[in-house]
Amino acid sequence: MEYRTLGRSGLKVSTLTMGTMTFGGAGAFSAVGKTDLDEARRMIDLCIDSGINLIDTANVYSNGLSEEIIGEALGGKRKGDVLIASKARMRIGTGPNDEGLSRYHLIRECEKSLKRLRTDVIDIYFLHEWDGTTPLEETIAALDTLVSQGKVRYVGCSNYSGWQVMKALGISDRQHQPRFVTQQIHYTLEAREAEYELLPISVDQGLGVLVWSPLAGGLLSGKYHRDQATSRQLSGWTEPPIRDGDRLWRIVDVLAYIGKNHGVSAAQVALAWLLGRPAVSSLVIGGRTEAQFKDNIAAASLVLTSDERARLDAVSRPPVLYPYWHQQFTAKDRFGPADLVLDREDI
Repeated sequence: MEYRTLGRSGLKVSTLTMGTMTFGGAGAFSAVGKTDLDEARRMIDLCIDSGINLIDTANVYSNGLSEEIIGEALGGKRKGDVLIASKARMRIGTGPNDEGLSRYHLIRECEKSLKRLRTDVIDIYFLHEWDGTTPLEETIAALDTLVSQGKVRYVGCSNYSGWQVMKALGISDRQHQPRFVTQQIHYTLEAREAEYELLPISVDQGLGVLVWSPLAGGLLSGKYHRDQATSRQLSGWTEPPIRDGDRLWRIVDVLAYIGKNHGVSAAQVALAWLLGRPAVSSLVIGGRTEAQFKDNIAAASLVLTSDERARLDAVSRPPVLYPYWHQQFTAKDRFGPADLVLDREDI
């Protein structure tokens, strides 16, 4: 397992992170998975034994049950060098303050997460989504309180747009308060819009990138084909959305072809492609079974050739959303692969 420094921090994280959205299976999350405590123990041990040192969860996952299962599985003791990341912002009750990023909600939810996780500190605490009603100054100050109290070590954001990330970083710098070291985003071969702003921001501002749902909810795993829905979709789960079905299945065809040449699954090829992208620190992998986790973990050692990467780049190249005069200001020598910068002939 490879370990990468998370943004400008000194924290080293494994290139694969254990996702736990399937833990519990309560409420709406029953469509994702229903991993119970015994299964969770086996999966956590499998991941840790494979070198994964980061477990990702959130207070909203099965209404806190995911965190409870992690805390119970770990027995209140950190195994080895394992790190825990959690999140807050989403609605978790019926009260007027049961959602958002106010000082009240953020500190209260962090303290609840600590109790469920049976730990004294959360290593990475994410703002799960933008809150347009709470001043960012209040939110950043609340994070400062949590860090000062030793309840949180590092902070990050998830599902923010480019301007939201930059506004938050500006406030942190101006107020000399905790700065995001990472952002967690959706980024796959099928959904490459993060390359327009979020990845360049990550490189420029020193943010590590964690990728959620790197297999597009299983659609890039190679198990599904045209006119065939995933088990999540059949259960009514619609994240992440697919906007161009034909393009998706062309990508899957290339993934399957390259995987066959390597003797591995299409899922491993999709994950290996992501691990070679600029600013990407770790991929949050999940699974309903140990077999799925084992297959995903194997992607950490898969090396794609430059020709294979070029073929994947070509079949998944996103549509042009910004004109040439915007794209030309993305410096190739700072950002990395040239395919991330659209040339005039691509317009």
